[in-house]
Amino acid sequence: MEKIEFTPRGVCAKLLVIEIENDIIKSYKSLGGCPGNSLGIAALVKDMTVDEAIERLSGIRCGMKPTSCPNELAKALVEYKNKVHN
Repeated sequence: MEKIEFTPRGVCAKLLVIEIENDIIKSYKSLGGCPGNSLGIAALVKDMTVDEAIERLSGIRCGMKPTSCPNELAKALVEYKNKVHN
């Protein structure tokens, strides 16, 4: 199992922590930000493939912000894929 720590930009969360095994998301947690949002995202992405999460979460915005916690999670997963598969 690989543990990823990603520092998001432009959102309330200060750190995203993701555990991935065989390209399947096993857990997600954000430090800072909205607790309900973090718990909701965690429940939705658990056991989801990295590719599916990227597809579903990319481009989601939070109000007038150009990004969101889900979008930042997608960025973290893209970074993970680029590192692991290249």
